[in-house]
Amino acid sequence: MVVTFLTIASFRFRDATVLIDIESLSLSFTFSAFTFIRSSLLLPFVYSSLKSPDIETWQRLDLLLDATLTNQVSSKASISQGSALFRIAASVFTEIPSLKMIRDASLGSSKELRFHHAPIFGLVCGLLGMDAETSQRAYLFVTLRDVVSAATRLNLVGPMGASVMQHRIAVVAETVLEKWKDREASEACQTSPLLDVVQGCHGYLFSRLFCS
Repeated sequence: MVVTFLTIASFRFRDATVLIDIESLSLSFTFSAFTFIRSSLLLPFVYSSLKSPDIETWQRLDLLLDATLTNQVSSKASISQGSALFRIAASVFTEIPSLKMIRDASLGSSKELRFHHAPIFGLVCGLLGMDAETSQRAYLFVTLRDVVSAATRLNLVGPMGASVMQHRIAVVAETVLEKWKDREASEACQTSPLLDVVQGCHGYLFSRLFCS
């Protein structure tokens, strides 16, 4: 979800030949995106889904999140990642037949389900018997990993610098978790609308490398 901003930032500063600390820019933006987007907006959907891991709750949350994500770029990325996660989870965890049952029933449902990532992540964790705090911490870890990976693929920071960056922000992640954990989906909010606006420019970039 952060590819657009990182790409624009890298092109902007390179064209202006301004000397900046790329690592500081990436670190600052990673903190912002990590805190304001995933935690406040999506973590409540993870918690609500894992607390009641059944088909009715998951479908309701999926439709609610689809109505909430008005940004086409982030919505498309969420659907793509969620669909892949559900397919893999249903194939790997064969000892939990309800995973495949819910997926198959939803694929043939008359409802306009989108398979967004956050509710599916919570559903899978709930059916696996993971506790709420571990599940939410795992979601933030995956988010942090993806943000740092995006910066690495855009050549804004090297693999070693990315590892250092992730280690530094891990401390912040725990603070973020304490603030936003165990919240219902009704408390989800978008606290950084500017990032939504910037991300909407992804389709206008000359080089659209990936969507994550």
